[in-house]
Amino acid sequence: MVLFVSRYASALADVVAEFHLGAVEVDKQLKDFLTAWDESAELREVFGDPSVPAAQKIAVLDAMKGKLHLVPQVRNFFAVLIEHDRIGSVHEIVAAYRKELQQRMGVHHAEVITARELNAQDKAAMTEHVAELVKGRAEVAFKLDESILGGVVLRIGSTVYDGSVLGRIERLREVLAN
Repeated sequence: MVLFVSRYASALADVVAEFHLGAVEVDKQLKDFLTAWDESAELREVFGDPSVPAAQKIAVLDAMKGKLHLVPQVRNFFAVLIEHDRIGSVHEIVAAYRKELQQRMGVHHAEVITARELNAQDKAAMTEHVAELVKGRAEVAFKLDESILGGVVLRIGSTVYDGSVLGRIERLREVLAN
């Protein structure tokens, strides 16, 4: 991730906390802006055109403000991105903001990969186990990958716990090769 992305994301999270803004409402405003951004090639063109002065771009933002119901702090966030020519990275910055906010709230993301579909009880047990590992709340995504043959592969951030049959075979192959 580019360094400026995390800086803007962290700054937005600071503003949301400082002004006691509702994270759900801010997220809705961000989502609405991103929808407008994605659906309008003209908007992306105007905001990305270096020959259009920042003041004109911000005037366009202000025209959108009412329709998108942006609180002043979110409007200012987008204005800062425009002024510093970072609006083209708005998707990455918003994604990093969401991740930052969840980290501050103690939510950890994990991915569980299994060879077969888990039932609701197994998913709940796995989510509870992950929460114990991270010593906090866990948001777990479950994926299927029959190529692991059996067992579980768990990813939490950059840490991977490989308890799959395929992983065991690979480790045994390395041991035997040495």
